[in-house]
Amino acid sequence: MASSSAPVSHLSNPLATPLQLSSSSSQIDGISADLEASVRYAGAQLAQAAGVSLRLPQDIVAQAIVLYSRFWASECGSMRMFGAKDISAACLYLTAKLSPYPQSPRNVLNVYAFLLSPASPLSSGKIRDVPCESSPPDPISYYLSEGTYLTQRASLLRTEAQVLRTLGFQTHVALPYTLAINYLQALDVFGGDSGSGLAQRTFAHLTSALVSPQLLYLTHQPPALATAAIYLAGRELGVKLPAEDWWEVFDVDREELGFLVVALKSMEGFARSEQDKWQRRKVPMTVEDVEGELEARRLLGEEE
Repeated sequence: MASSSAPVSHLSNPLATPLQLSSSSSQIDGISADLEASVRYAGAQLAQAAGVSLRLPQDIVAQAIVLYSRFWASECGSMRMFGAKDISAACLYLTAKLSPYPQSPRNVLNVYAFLLSPASPLSSGKIRDVPCESSPPDPISYYLSEGTYLTQRASLLRTEAQVLRTLGFQTHVALPYTLAINYLQALDVFGGDSGSGLAQRTFAHLTSALVSPQLLYLTHQPPALATAAIYLAGRELGVKLPAEDWWEVFDVDREELGFLVVALKSMEGFARSEQDKWQRRKVPMTVEDVEGELEARRLLGEEE
């Protein structure tokens, strides 16, 4: 990320450099761009689901996912060195600890064990082999024994420390949610049923952008994200917005707006393609699983 010594505004974030975006540590270590995107996406979804399970506010979960994304953009963020499951859990644990809603290591580890088990309702990160089950899942599939818990707790705390060191202890994250509300009020479209629906749709786009393969929260500042989400939500719902180039009032030019709108619209197709790609297999969430996936791809390539 950008230098941690630079002054940080409460309304802006350090952005990834072109070098970080064009050549990640994982790709340098031999992981293909498509596999990296799948693993990063699954880990972000895992953090989102874990945050919901722990009843954390969305802003806390969003901060955790941004820290998770920053880690993989760093020079130490190789998926051949760190598992996405561990980094996802550590970022959520760390962010909750720094908030009014701290979670114990046991809570975090229990939730992750459940979400990665056959009992998990997730459709990404861990895909069920069957669409439904006629009987309740066996709790033993996600039960953590005391020994397993102590081992995973030690790993969680080590990984948390690694995340902090990698990020230079820079945990500040500016989010676009509050800005979006302010912008909707400024545009005078926040009242009535259409305004409520527009706000909900805007928030949905901002949340989906957290898991974008284009790393939108690492490449664009919150005002631009909020503006693009409002613009797209208004188009989708048919809400009339000012005829003038209103986005320029929020310091967003047409080119940036267009790029972000296209990126937000592409998220649905990306999510569907990921689900189809991993429908009958697990997304590799540990270092060992990643190595296994790389070996399987190598063997398939040799056979071809």
